[in-house]
Amino acid sequence: MEIRHLITFQAIVEIGSYTEAATKLGYTQSTLTSHIQALEREIGGELFTYANRNLQLTHLGRELIPLAEDFLSTHEQIKNMRSANEVKGVLKVAAPESLTISRLGPIIREYSLKYPNVKLILTNGTCGQNQIDLLSGRVDVAFMVYPEIKPEKCIHYSLAEEKIVLVSGHDAPKHFDEYKKNNTNHFFITNEEGCSYRSMFERYLLKHGIYNFQTMELWSIEAIKQIVMSGLGFSALPYITVKEDVENGKLKILTHSEKFEPIYSHMLIKKKKWLTPAVETFVELVINSISETDKEMPAQNQEIELVNQS
Repeated sequence: MEIRHLITFQAIVEIGSYTEAATKLGYTQSTLTSHIQALEREIGGELFTYANRNLQLTHLGRELIPLAEDFLSTHEQIKNMRSANEVKGVLKVAAPESLTISRLGPIIREYSLKYPNVKLILTNGTCGQNQIDLLSGRVDVAFMVYPEIKPEKCIHYSLAEEKIVLVSGHDAPKHFDEYKKNNTNHFFITNEEGCSYRSMFERYLLKHGIYNFQTMELWSIEAIKQIVMSGLGFSALPYITVKEDVENGKLKILTHSEKFEPIYSHMLIKKKKWLTPAVETFVELVINSISETDKEMPAQNQEIELVNQS
């Protein structure tokens, strides 16, 4: 077994094609095939199979993914031992859209300027998928917006409480009770299933017997905000994602007497004996940046609490 065989395996998994993986790695397809065959001989079974001409992983192949990721990560660390204090390499980060657009933009910009030798790859996914990608080794750092959690196999940082607010268009009713009285005429405008704050709000609706809102599912928070601004309905979103729109008068916060389950932003990294300088410096920057940002938040959050209870 050779390092390059695992690199080939990883590339095929990521791209989903022998031909495209060969192009990316600069190999002929026959060389690529020989790498996989060598791995299969070593492991004792097939790693890939075809179903209706689509390349698919076998059970053995799926088991190999996290092991290969860890092995290649360790190999990268060994290569960098001579310059252990130099921050370089590849840093893979997974985050939900809400944190990407509200908190991570300035952090990523500062990190990229400070550490130009790090190639930072950011992907957006649901919180559950981000955690899966972390545990499987596909990413180095994962962010979640979720209730309190105690994850296993991870180093966990609880970053900040993310205040969830109900927002509506400027000319819409001011109190959520108006929506509940005539809930068939308004849409609950939200993002994909599996989103933590969507799930939290839907649990609240079911608990209180509020069943008849029509749901409109959109692909991005920006799209959700634009539709809410048009007056079609309301949404439940983290305050930090709508802060500027509320301050500019484009959206307004619906007053309500409801008490929602608290939601927090979390940062997870996989437990390892040794973290790369790229990961360590990124984690430090995130903690410091969000701590500084949230020093400005209590007065705003206090104001929201008072409005919601009016």
